[in-house]
Amino acid sequence: MKAIVNVSLKAGVLDSQGKAVKHALESLHFGSVNDVRVGKQIILQLDGTDAVKAKEDVTQMCEDLIANTVIEDYEIEIVQ
Repeated sequence: MKAIVNVSLKAGVLDSQGKAVKHALESLHFGSVNDVRVGKQIILQLDGTDAVKAKEDVTQMCEDLIANTVIEDYEIEIVQ
């Protein structure tokens, strides 16, 4: 079983990396880009077949280590 975790900055948190990417895109004449937010994706290979238990475990991993929940949100997708 696989868990895919997407972590992104919360709305309202300054994304300096996203601003730098937007500026670079503009300098390459991609003016149609209004905003850029940069995040990260973590892919976990898990033992077991219980998707509910897997999501509970990965949620705890996110809360304890993977995401800084003060400034970041996360989404979890469990893939069988």
